[in-house]
Amino acid sequence: MDCLFCKIVNKEIPCHKVFEDDKVLAFLDIAPVNPGHVLVIPKNHYQNLEEIPEQELCSLIIIVKKIGKLIKENLGYEGYNVSENNDPVAGQVIPHIHFHIIPRKNGDGFELWKQGKYLPGEAEEVLKKINNMVL
Repeated sequence: MDCLFCKIVNKEIPCHKVFEDDKVLAFLDIAPVNPGHVLVIPKNHYQNLEEIPEQELCSLIIIVKKIGKLIKENLGYEGYNVSENNDPVAGQVIPHIHFHIIPRKNGDGFELWKQGKYLPGEAEEVLKKINNMVL
């Protein structure tokens, strides 16, 4: 497998490690939105959110929460965004599930997505399709 993040997990490529245990690795993004931008990944390879087992996802998000708190407390940021780009069409560049923790300050220039509106009846149609799925 030629996965960049798997190579980082296997120590074939160095990183600025923030956290590591037997299931999770967190490290500084090499192209940060703001200083302190962290990537949190499972050590096992899963391409996207649908592939990762729920127990491993829980381990991942617990670390996201802890690092986010530390970023606010120790780096002086007012908040942070947590983002997971799922599949290439959504902006996923590395095909290994990962969460971004992006530190934020007022006026930092980082923009969120534009918002739209539903056409009349569209929300109801979307809701019907979602509700027809078995969760």
